[in-house]
Amino acid sequence: MRIMPTGETREKMLNGTKTLREFALGEAGKVVSISATGPVRRRLFDMGITPGADIVLRRVAPLGDPIEITIRGYQLSIRGAEAGMIAMRPDSGTDGEGDRA
Repeated sequence: MRIMPTGETREKMLNGTKTLREFALGEAGKVVSISATGPVRRRLFDMGITPGADIVLRRVAPLGDPIEITIRGYQLSIRGAEAGMIAMRPDSGTDGEGDRA
């Protein structure tokens, strides 16, 4: 018997998106949406994390938080919780290679 995912997980599987936190090292993708609200959403937008922006996951700290990304030509470190609020569409052909901090 096969168990089908429900809710948000199933929706993500169907439309090919995942959160930035779920990315592998070196994986690249495009921002689809940001689920954060209020000051956190404003801060992410101010840092250039907007729908349509290309992001590459460069490094992950030894305990998984924070993560370092490349966006709009610069490196940026963000919290894992914030990365979990960023829905991404992975680029095909990314190699998943990157650096552990």
